[in-house]
Amino acid sequence: MATRVLMIKADGSVLVHSDGGSYKPLNWMSPPCTVREGTTDDGQVEWTVTAKAAKGATPDTLRILVEEILHDSEHDLGIDPGLQKDGVEKHLQELLAEHPSTLATGLSLVRREFPTAIGPVDLMCRDESGLSVAVEIKRRGEIDGVEQLTRYLELLNRDPLLTGKGAVRGIFAAQEIKPQARVLAEDRGITCAVVDYDALRGLDNVEDRLF
Repeated sequence: MATRVLMIKADGSVLVHSDGGSYKPLNWMSPPCTVREGTTDDGQVEWTVTAKAAKGATPDTLRILVEEILHDSEHDLGIDPGLQKDGVEKHLQELLAEHPSTLATGLSLVRREFPTAIGPVDLMCRDESGLSVAVEIKRRGEIDGVEQLTRYLELLNRDPLLTGKGAVRGIFAAQEIKPQARVLAEDRGITCAVVDYDALRGLDNVEDRLF
């Protein structure tokens, strides 16, 4: 016997939690299942949780003995809206497309998802001098992202329409850039930009922040 949190969810699942072990329950029964409350021969409260079994199979059973109830409550969680990731690359791309000057002073957007033969560049921009700037955006900047932008730059710099005023340069933008990725980027002449996602969402004055 031990103090446990017993959870019966609206979908019929039953979970037995302790304070340890992170999010994973000690024991559980997934729906569809039925819960019956009864008593043992010595009068102790017993929950019997029985799973629905396939035809001809023996159903799994979870027995829970309840010696003392410290707290009992019921909560209606309402309609589940689902989960949405915050700060994914798509969101970062949309925000940076609206505020390209947060990456470099005077930077302006030419096009999102600029096409190349090996895939689209996240943002194609132009700097104050009129030079083309390719921006690759990641949540976490790692070596693979630098390699990806390097391949884009190799192709873009073969296009005379983009290189009329000079070579296309690159900006590698991410919420976090790994040290190895930063070293590789700088070695290849690529600028690194650490993006403050909260600032871009308007929690600070975006136009006054330069990264």
